[in-house]
Amino acid sequence: MEQLKVLPLLFLSWVMFLQSTHQLPNSQTQVLYQLRKHLEFPKALESWGNYYGDLCQIPATAHMSITCQGNSITELKVMGDKLFKPFGMFDGSSLPNHTLSEAFIIDSFVTTLTRLTSLRVLSLVSLGIYGEFPGKIHRLNSLEYLDLSSNFLFGSVPPDISRLVMLQSLMLDGNYFNGSVPDTLDSLTNLTVLSLKNNRFKGPFPSSICRIGRLTNLALSHNEISGKLPDLSKLSHLHMLDLRENHLDSELPVMPIRLVTVLLSKNSFSGEIPRRFGGLSQLQHLDLSFNHLTGTPSRFLFSLPNISYLDLASNKLSGKLPLNLTCGGKLGFVDLSNNRLIGTPPRCLAGASGERVVKLGGNCLSIIGSHDQHQEFLCEEAETEGKQFQGRKVGILIAVIGGAVLVLVFFVLVILLLLCTNRCSSCCSREKSVPQTRLKVVTDNSHTSLSSEVLASARLISQTAKLGAQGVPSCRSFSFEDLKEATDDFDSSRFLGEGSLGKLYRGTLENGSSIAIRCLVLSRKFSSQSIRGHLDWMAKLNHPHLLGFLGHCTQTSGEHDPVATILYLVYEYMPNGSYRTHLSESFSEKILTWPDRLAILIEIAKAVHFLHTGVMPGSFNNQLKTNNILLDEHKIAKLSDYGVSAIIEENEKLETKSETHKSKYASFVLV
Repeated sequence: MEQLKVLPLLFLSWVMFLQSTHQLPNSQTQVLYQLRKHLEFPKALESWGNYYGDLCQIPATAHMSITCQGNSITELKVMGDKLFKPFGMFDGSSLPNHTLSEAFIIDSFVTTLTRLTSLRVLSLVSLGIYGEFPGKIHRLNSLEYLDLSSNFLFGSVPPDISRLVMLQSLMLDGNYFNGSVPDTLDSLTNLTVLSLKNNRFKGPFPSSICRIGRLTNLALSHNEISGKLPDLSKLSHLHMLDLRENHLDSELPVMPIRLVTVLLSKNSFSGEIPRRFGGLSQLQHLDLSFNHLTGTPSRFLFSLPNISYLDLASNKLSGKLPLNLTCGGKLGFVDLSNNRLIGTPPRCLAGASGERVVKLGGNCLSIIGSHDQHQEFLCEEAETEGKQFQGRKVGILIAVIGGAVLVLVFFVLVILLLLCTNRCSSCCSREKSVPQTRLKVVTDNSHTSLSSEVLASARLISQTAKLGAQGVPSCRSFSFEDLKEATDDFDSSRFLGEGSLGKLYRGTLENGSSIAIRCLVLSRKFSSQSIRGHLDWMAKLNHPHLLGFLGHCTQTSGEHDPVATILYLVYEYMPNGSYRTHLSESFSEKILTWPDRLAILIEIAKAVHFLHTGVMPGSFNNQLKTNNILLDEHKIAKLSDYGVSAIIEENEKLETKSETHKSKYASFVLV
């Protein structure tokens, strides 16, 4: 019996011993607290101040998590609340309300960070970290995942980052890097994800990237990378390529055959779309809009087996599309607008079947009843002028080459003449006692003068070839008078309903476009800068299954107590209403078939996936309800009210603070 009583005590001692052997050492705990101090005690780490146990055991939240193995920290993830960037330029110094304070020293911060030598995963997002990124980050030689997105890192990416040979994911999106992309990244042989979006990287596309054999995701969009895009065919595992909004100006290169998404819009790509694109059997999403592509789009682009989204808008595409052109069964969106296409559109792009969204405006197509097409001769003239311009370019190139040859011949003759003169002078010096040095000085000076003129001309030619930066449009502001006119002074006949997010009206703009207007009542303490940040973020989202956000209007209202700010959000109008109305048995004529319901859910899933992973910062609370899924005239689903929840949450916090302040003030008065 005595032995049986001792056994539980032994078991308890054994458990406590195991826990003590795996407890985080005090030195590692101190490093975490020092990092919190460096980051100026962000809200995401508030729980650390009230927790007295082992930090490895602290419960994870949406904004913070710690993972340990043995006695070491292997994962550290922190997401702050400094989401919005200031307007204008950033010079790398501290900005109030955006970055950490002037007391922050990034070199000391990274030095402290490198004491967590077993880190494999490090994510520090939206924390206001600023300054030039120190190269000593390479001391974390076990890192496999590094995410420093949405901060204020400045200057160049240190070359030493290529020494992190275990790295599999590198994400530095949404910073202010303004050097060139390091050309030593091929040392990262395990890298699968490279994302450097929304920075100010300059210079050519680094050829070393083409040698990272395991790369699956490559995103360098919204930078200033220029020149030629090299052959990418050796990236045999690449699935996603995003190079939007740069200054790339070559022809389209050979692409890897496993690509699923290709985003190359808003560059200066030229030439025809290569026929090799027909071999991209896994391609689903292709965006080549806003370039200088020419020729007639080949039929293979429309019939790729998995293609669902094809955007070739705003190029210089010309000619006639084949009438027998066939579209792939998954193709749901096609945009060929603002090109130089002529003739009759093929049946699968006529839009009569309602199977897909097709945009053909701004061409010279023969479409009965269409008012957004030009006369055919205008497109033919534009194509002729383009060919003549190309001819002039060839002529100018020949003239330049010919001139260069003549200049070269001239230089050769001058050099021969100088050699002859030197020889003659040396011969004459044997017969006459004339000093040789004087003649040599005159000859050398004349030659140097000629070279400096040539060099000056070369510098002048180089300076005239610089490219200009492209601007990003921001959210449009409507006047209150425009909205009153569009809704007949917010007449009750225009009222569509009221929900938790405010009243909804239907309106009609001067050009006849139908719009929907959402009215939000906000606290007066809601700053215009904060509103603008939210709205500009919403305006830059572009996805076929997100409801188009057209603009906004703010108006002060005295009808509320206290006085409030009314925010009017203007969206495109969806004539088929919400998904919910098509599920109700009381409207039997509107009930959707099960295949239609499945298609709608897939479309909304794509929109949600885009909001979670395709933008920075991601949007995770998107009011996903059947009432917020809207259907257009072709029953294409679009998610509405995305991003509005962030505005509502911020407004509720302001109102709560205001009420707390009022109650404290009332208590003070009573006392």
